[in-house]
Amino acid sequence: MLKFLLVILISLIVFPAFAQQYNEVLPTDKGTLNVGIATIPENPVAGGVTKFKIDFINPKTEKIQEHIDYRFTLQKEGKNIFGPIPLTHTGTGTVTIPVEIIESGTYFGLIEIEGILFQPIHVEAVSFSVVISEIQPSDNGKIGDGGGCLIATATFGSEMSLQVQQLRELRDRIVLNTESGKIFMTGFNEFYYSFSPAIADYERQNSVFRDGVKIALMPLLTSLSVLNYIDIDSESEMLGYGIGLILLNAGIYFVIPTIVITKWYKIRRK
Repeated sequence: MLKFLLVILISLIVFPAFAQQYNEVLPTDKGTLNVGIATIPENPVAGGVTKFKIDFINPKTEKIQEHIDYRFTLQKEGKNIFGPIPLTHTGTGTVTIPVEIIESGTYFGLIEIEGILFQPIHVEAVSFSVVISEIQPSDNGKIGDGGGCLIATATFGSEMSLQVQQLRELRDRIVLNTESGKIFMTGFNEFYYSFSPAIADYERQNSVFRDGVKIALMPLLTSLSVLNYIDIDSESEMLGYGIGLILLNAGIYFVIPTIVITKWYKIRRK
């Protein structure tokens, strides 16, 4: 027993406690800071949100260094998948950055530090790699439906925003509770993820475009909120409400604009 306690004590002395929290701890290229990097989940998969937990560590004290100015970029095959985010300040010295990643593969993160304790410094960088695995089939052989909403997250700024949470709750609590809903989500995901990464990326680069998408999403979010006030207990009810919502949104986004444009064109001709 005494030997066991001694081993534990030695391990705590030799290996700092913070080292157990991260996938890896890397020094900046100039050695001023260490950076602890972890992913949540620990083994991320494509089609969902991967959170990058980043701690800035003082190598002398082995404690979190407060008041850091940093940038974060995630790349794949030399292309920016996320970021670079604007120069950002963390008072606590620790940040968690959620990134929605659709494709599997090896990604490379770049963390650039430009200030410590409110003092500008010459840029110091840390680079790391993370492997995103393929989506694993669920028990019934279909692809899991837990992916995130790229466009809504980019539009409203965070996966934790009220609008994104509402969409996720509707999907998980109502749509995926029926077989027809699961079939719909499988087909919808294949279609949605064919174009949403490009739109979400452009939203992050262009605030005017992002504001336009936000306005455009409001009718859809309002119509979907109807599902919060009804009970769907059967496949036929799911199909009925689903088809009704599709027709309603088709009218809002296609029929009404077509009518307005047609009338405007006739008036202009006159």
